[in-house]
Amino acid sequence: MIKVEFLGPIGKSPIEIEADTLADVSVKLKEDETIAPWLSKCAVAVNDTMVNDRNFELKDGDRVSILPPVCGG
Repeated sequence: MIKVEFLGPIGKSPIEIEADTLADVSVKLKEDETIAPWLSKCAVAVNDTMVNDRNFELKDGDRVSILPPVCGG
């Protein structure tokens, strides 16, 4: 089981899903119409490490963080 957390203004509580790769996570998250619009804009971290590879393999207990862009000054 993988824990997915949504940071910043996404406003969604963490969920737990079955997934082998980040691509699997993406497919499952696109099914949720409140999350889908954010996905193309967000960065992703696995266990607090930024990851760009959708084929990144996940292990049971991993934490995937969906990080929306932030405006700052």
